[in-house]
Amino acid sequence: MADESQYELDEETLFLVSQTFKALSDPTRIRILHLLFEEELSVNKIAETLDLNQSNVSHQLRFLKNLRLVKYRRDGKTIYYSQDDEHVMKILQQSIDHATHH
Repeated sequence: MADESQYELDEETLFLVSQTFKALSDPTRIRILHLLFEEELSVNKIAETLDLNQSNVSHQLRFLKNLRLVKYRRDGKTIYYSQDDEHVMKILQQSIDHATHH
């Protein structure tokens, strides 16, 4: 019989998984990640495209960055964001596919 402890998740893994699902539970964060799925965008462009205020977008991006779901680069005064985790983006895309499958 296999050792059951090998199937246990450690506390850090449990926390990171739950935080990832927390990130994906917010409609605004889903919209931002979906937008960043294909291209890198500035905070202003994200806010404009999604019709959101810039401070809300910045707040959500900070949350996503802390979970390493997005990354950024600075070009002068402009900060550009892009997705930073293929695994989570696949989960998001599969969830969207599931939701839109008839």
